[in-house]
Amino acid sequence: MKRIWAFIIMGMLILTVLSAGCTGTDGFGSTSKSELRIATTTSLYDTGLLDHLQPIFEERYNAKLLVVSAGTGKTLEYGQRGDVDVMMVHDRAREDTFISEGHGVERRVIAYNYFVLLGPQSDPAGIRGTAPEEAFSTLLEKGTAGESGIAFISRGDESGTHAKEKAIWSAPGYDYAIDIQKSGVWYVEAGRGMGETLVMANEKEAYTLSDIGTFLAYKGNLEIVPIVDEGDILLNVYSTMLINPQTHTGIDTDLGKAWINFLISDEAQEEIAIFGVSEYGEPLFFPAQGNWEMMGVPQSEVTEPVL
Repeated sequence: MKRIWAFIIMGMLILTVLSAGCTGTDGFGSTSKSELRIATTTSLYDTGLLDHLQPIFEERYNAKLLVVSAGTGKTLEYGQRGDVDVMMVHDRAREDTFISEGHGVERRVIAYNYFVLLGPQSDPAGIRGTAPEEAFSTLLEKGTAGESGIAFISRGDESGTHAKEKAIWSAPGYDYAIDIQKSGVWYVEAGRGMGETLVMANEKEAYTLSDIGTFLAYKGNLEIVPIVDEGDILLNVYSTMLINPQTHTGIDTDLGKAWINFLISDEAQEEIAIFGVSEYGEPLFFPAQGNWEMMGVPQSEVTEPVL
């Protein structure tokens, strides 16, 4: 009889566990965590900023963030297919196109920093301190002439950084596809993320364009240094947006809106302002709050909550 009762009790316990799994609980009474799919540009991921913000949001909303990191071009592709709920990118022109085509809504600007042209400490091209457009022109001139020590490693991956690089080439009037890509062996398209591109440029003692945040995060392992770090064209603005639920099915609009509102909240903006200061001596990003005029974006894209 004792053995029969033991089997009965064991069966009841098993049924209880199975029932908990079927009803979305973990067996201790709490509901399963909702999952938010986020596609982000590599610089926000490689610097560790999302790792810093993620646990704060997850605990508050009983959520799990599923983050995929890629260049802005690939991130936009994820959004166009509706594979994610939220995007985080830094290429205003392509963002505008993405929204006008009906793929994205509720864009909010969350942070900014600057791009920087890096190179060997010896600066063989002699471009230190010049304007970005002038520096690029000099690199092209000396690179195509075959001068020793002149090499440039491009992301070459249609990322936001690659788009900015092409914009700088275009400023003096160059055609990127004709004048730059086909200009010789001195110019290399890595087709890699920012971290890997920095490592490659460092190994080859070459010049490259990077956002300052990723450079600071990798600085301890690099010998290349900032060569050109001033110029209006180097501004780098980061935005987030919800994938349009009217265009794509299965979008978690409630949690997506919560994430966007969290990013523009005073709390998250303060976290962005101090992120990296203790480790690198300076912030990797600056909060968007209060800086919309400087960034050239509407105030509503910085401060207006998503409803």
